[in-house]
Amino acid sequence: MKIQLIRNATMKIAYAGRTILTDPMLSPKDAIRSFAGIAKNPTVELPFQIKDIVNDVESVVVTHFHPDHFDKTASEALPKTIPVFCQPGDEVQLAEGGFQTVIPIETAYTWEGITITRTEGRHGSGKVLELMGNVSGFVFQADGEPTVYWVGDSIWCDLVENTIKSFKPDIIITHSGGAKLPDFDTIIMDAEQTLATLNASPEAIVVAIHMEALDHCGVSRDALRQLADKEGISPSRLFIPEDGESIAF
Repeated sequence: MKIQLIRNATMKIAYAGRTILTDPMLSPKDAIRSFAGIAKNPTVELPFQIKDIVNDVESVVVTHFHPDHFDKTASEALPKTIPVFCQPGDEVQLAEGGFQTVIPIETAYTWEGITITRTEGRHGSGKVLELMGNVSGFVFQADGEPTVYWVGDSIWCDLVENTIKSFKPDIIITHSGGAKLPDFDTIIMDAEQTLATLNASPEAIVVAIHMEALDHCGVSRDALRQLADKEGISPSRLFIPEDGESIAF
């Protein structure tokens, strides 16, 4: 399999002979409002042209319907016939966008030999949870492929820990930018929580994304790498890809 980080939580995952696009935010730099009052989003441009990103995509998986995970530009760029998998409740907005094959996953769904299991997370803690709404992650499984757990927009919590215990993933994809809204604590993993994920899954490889693309994400790639080095976690266990970079497993 191969994971190519496009930007933020947008990835192209080559898995079991299929190409899956995740959380497509395809807007140009500065096209979306600020989340933290610092700058407009996204704060960086895409590494490739949109046509090259969507060209060979065979399905789309969306963790939740925030604009940094599915935006107007993506809705316009993707073919309306493409299968789009989402959490229950988000299918209405996707259908309103003209997508003809929207599949909300309550528990699990098998597509082209790939079993996609939806998992739950917490998009922060305390009062911010009501503001942020429901979020999901997904586990991908197929014959001859590693088990991949894409955590999504969640802090480190018992839901994530229990998913790791249940599925024993070979690869875990974390959103590690430490995003914060004004007056609230972090709403996704920061560097310390990413390391907690690693420590809870000593046999797994972690791929940290959702960094350096939004104004409310304060954890840099360098900061995460420095903390991992300090804790003795090698680059072969914690991958922190740049935008556009591919990792083959």
